Amino acid sequence: MIRQPGVTVRYTMARIAIFIGCMVVIAALVRVGAVPRGLGDSNGIWVLLLALVVSAPISFVVLRKQRDEMSMKVSGRLDKARAKLEANRAAEDAE
Repeated sequence: MIRQPGVTVRYTMARIAIFIGCMVVIAALVRVGAVPRGLGDSNGIWVLLLALVVSAPISFVVLRKQRDEMSMKVSGRLDKARAKLEANRAAEDAE
């Protein structure tokens, strides 16, 4: 039986893909001179930081549906954990 990846895995992979896509585009723009190269030998770090800054708002907008789905799943788990903790406290108080 093949399992489908969880919501968290899909969301994380989508974030990574957006980041790598931004990094490739920014590296190409730096290479052709459309974006400044950075200071001295900091070109690689410059591309990584710029890709991080550009990919964050893109991910925020594009992955809204997946983020909301993941949030609902996490909050459901949290509610179950709270209910279990409350049940354990009630059982201890009864003893």
